[in-house]
Amino acid sequence: MTRRDSARTALLEPSTARKEGTPAARIAGVGTATTERSYTQRELLDIFRIADPKVRSVFLNSAIERRFLTVPPLDADGAVVSEPQGALLAKHKRLALDMGARAVRACLENTGLELADIDYLCCTTTTGFLTPGLSAHLIREMGILPRTSRIDVVGMGCNAGLNALNATASWASANPGKVAVLLCAEACSAAYVIDGSMRTAVVNSLFGDGAAAIALIADTPDTGYAAPDVPPTAGAPRILGFASHLITDAIDAMRYDWDDAQGKFSFYLDPHVPYVVGANAEQVVDRLLDGAGLRRSDIGHWLVHSGGKKVIDAVRVNLGLTRHDVRHTTDVLRDYGNLSSGSFLFSYERLLREGTTRAGDYGVLMTMGPGSTIETALVQW
Repeated sequence: MTRRDSARTALLEPSTARKEGTPAARIAGVGTATTERSYTQRELLDIFRIADPKVRSVFLNSAIERRFLTVPPLDADGAVVSEPQGALLAKHKRLALDMGARAVRACLENTGLELADIDYLCCTTTTGFLTPGLSAHLIREMGILPRTSRIDVVGMGCNAGLNALNATASWASANPGKVAVLLCAEACSAAYVIDGSMRTAVVNSLFGDGAAAIALIADTPDTGYAAPDVPPTAGAPRILGFASHLITDAIDAMRYDWDDAQGKFSFYLDPHVPYVVGANAEQVVDRLLDGAGLRRSDIGHWLVHSGGKKVIDAVRVNLGLTRHDVRHTTDVLRDYGNLSSGSFLFSYERLLREGTTRAGDYGVLMTMGPGSTIETALVQW
């Protein structure tokens, strides 16, 4: 039996009663990576020589202690050098490839699989643009088999990890027994504008570099359907469904657009984003749970995007969650900042390391981003 066969045998245990038809994809393993160096918020204020008390307050009251970033070079006087858009695109490519490759390798090691086992690769990013996409570059640089099917999800923002998970899980379900890998690689260091305004200060106080990958696999037909009393494999939760909500009235509340004055792309966050997201969180979560005949009280694990302190608080209050429910979300924000599309997977990794999941537990994954959009997924261990 090969290493691949051994891993698949462990993952393809029959699961609890599920409807006949397309098998559910399982999250078989996870891996994460960051750039080399992290900085405290105070260190960043010093590096960028930010003296404005209002801007300093934004940084120091963000509930973020450290972030991994690749800061611009300094000139002879120690001042930060402005990076043109071309340099930022090159930085994105370099960092996304490096972090992405390490996250994929960590995921495979965690899962007991190898590069040759990957049948499908989906890459998600918002912090830069590549044609061909990140998936093609990773296949070449890592030595992933050229026959690997691939797709790139570009420009969807912080919610994109769940959009991509939906597509990747669908592929895995349609190809039982084959390995699908989802990678979220966000080089937020390549998406900064430094101009002293409050608009950019909010963004610059929040985001960090990070990549996260998960491997998905669906039961093969020969595993059959399990009796109702057979629990699912505890370490590989099944993905049961998704629910989305586009807040059309707030389509411009989060956007990444061209700044003529700076000659580069610039991200914008409307100050009302936390309240808009919070006000719409209930309807999409309840729709997700109604489809499975569940209530919020049935959910044992909540993995919410680390979008910022006010966003997390708004979601928590509107959904009636406790601080303990969102502990991994707030811890990821504290240690990494907002990692954009991969944030929820950093929280998922921490949940697994905690070792508190039990067979039969339900979990809700939730991300928010441009659109304005709320994405959710229901999983069961």
